[in-house]
Order: sequence, then structure tokens, then C-alpha cells
Amino acid sequence: MSITYLEAIREAQARALADDPRVFIYGQDVGAFGGAFKATKNLAVEFPGRVLDAPISEDAMVGAAIGAAIEGMRPIIEMQFADFSTAGFNQIVNHAAAFYWRTDVPCPITVRLPCGGTSGSGPFHSQSMETIYAHYPGLVVMTPATVEDAYSMLLEAVAIDDPVIFCEHKYLYYHLKAEALPKEALPVGKARIARAGRDLTLIAYSAMVHEALAVAEELATEGTEIEVVDLRTVKPLDTDTVMASVARTGRVLCVGEAWPWGGVTAEVIARIASEGFDLLDAPPQRLNAKDTPVPYHPNLWMVHRPTSQSIAAAVRQLLRR
Repeated sequence: MSITYLEAIREAQARALADDPRVFIYGQDVGAFGGAFKATKNLAVEFPGRVLDAPISEDAMVGAAIGAAIEGMRPIIEMQFADFSTAGFNQIVNHAAAFYWRTDVPCPITVRLPCGGTSGSGPFHSQSMETIYAHYPGLVVMTPATVEDAYSMLLEAVAIDDPVIFCEHKYLYYHLKAEALPKEALPVGKARIARAGRDLTLIAYSAMVHEALAVAEELATEGTEIEVVDLRTVKPLDTDTVMASVARTGRVLCVGEAWPWGGVTAEVIARIASEGFDLLDAPPQRLNAKDTPVPYHPNLWMVHRPTSQSIAAAVRQLLRR
């Protein structure tokens, strides 16, 4: 029996609710309806009074969560789409992120963001918001790429005292499966080597990890061994694992689904260039989505975001340098 990425998120919330009476879920249609993507399906029945429907106001949702958190609760907020979280942006970055630093009182909220693109979703339901939130001190930004991490990292998000932005990729909800839930996991802020290699380091996170692994598999048939690093969290960023990988390979390409201006890939490349320039055999490169709003048409969407084909082309070009 296998479990999907979405089911892992649901199971993590069920366990958090069962293990800690301070945990509750708050969001639009999360109760009887089970959430827009059914990430809270049946949880309102199993945990009556702790899976609560919110008004259509992201600002109010986050504000209520902050108030509950500073009074000792551990709320999980579900945004229907990551894009909509901008309506609660002030609450997240100016209140939740800064609260401990102003008051010495923790603000342990978890904000779940269904992020990234899917075919036909368009510009208002497909954004990757991790870069924006990673900019603000005080927030932890998680980007799980596997079923196992979707489960273990969400549990960790609820347990830690910092406010967490949990970026769960919608495309992975049903496309990704695992045989079982994990018993152990890497800690927050620790990247993992998803595939070992010697010729080039391919750094990715969230859904792009799977595109990167497909590229590594393809190039292995040509005799090229690509090392794939899954960042797992983008704030904090595990620079040590990144640098160690670059030291082994001498070449690096960082891939992200978000827009290119600034962003996670820019930060990773900047750190490599400033702290590990002597490790490089070629200029470090990055690959992002096109610098336009996300298109509706499936064919346009497929060329807007990085894919295994565009990543493979960038890797081959970098290997020739």
C-alpha cells in the first residue's frame, strides 16, 4: 500500500492534532468540506472543534492564528492557494516574523501554502512564494520535495517555536507516492544528497528536485554523473552541504520554479560565488521560470517553468565550459 504526498500532509496534521491538544487547523472550507485539495478530509469529524472554517479573509486568518499562538496554541493555517497568502502578508511578515524579537514571546504558527504550477492554473493559482517569505528574518521556509519530507517536516513545523511557511507543491499532491511514512528524518535546515555524482552539482528544491533527478538519470546513460542536492528548507539554507557538493564536482546549476529576479537560486549562486569561488571549474549557473506571469495554456506553461528538457540542455552547456 502506497501513500501520496497529499495523504502524508493529511496524516501529519492528524498526528499533530492527536499528539498535542494545543494544535488546531484554521482555514477556508477546511472543516466538513475537507479543504480545497482535501488535505483536511475527515479531520473535522475525528477532531471536533479543532478543524475550523475561516471567513474569506487571509488577513483575519493569520491574525487569529498569531493571537492564538502567543496565548499558547499551535495553529496550522491552510491557504487555499499560496498566491492568496499575500492578502495576509502584513500579518505574516510584520507581526508573526517579528513578534519574538519584539516581545521575547514565541509565535509558533504554521502557514501551509499550496504552491507552484499545474496545467491550466494560470497566474493567480500557480505562484511559488518561497522567495518572498525567505527574505524576512524570523520565518522558517520549508519546501518538501518528497512524501517522507511532506510528513516529517510538517510535524517539525508544528513543533518548533518559530513561525513556519510550509510550501507544499500542488503538482506533487497526487503525482508522488511512497511505500510508507518515515520513522526518522533529517532536521530542519539540513539539505540532502538526493543522488551522488562527480561531474556537476544540480541544486533544486520542491518539485524541481524530480526534474533534476530525471536529468541525472538521463545523463547517466551518457556516462555523466550528476549530483543532485535537495535543499529541503530555503530558510535557513544549508550552505555547508551545498559547498561540499560543489567541492566534489566543480560545476553547479541551481534550479527553481520561481521567477528569476532575486530569489532562492540567486542566493545560492551568490553564496557559492562569494564563499566557494576557488572550488569552481566553471561559472555557477541558475535556471528559473520565465520572467512573466504564469500562463494558462498547458503548452505555454510547460515552456514557462524549468523542465527536465531545459535543465538537461543547461547542464550539457555547462559541462562543455
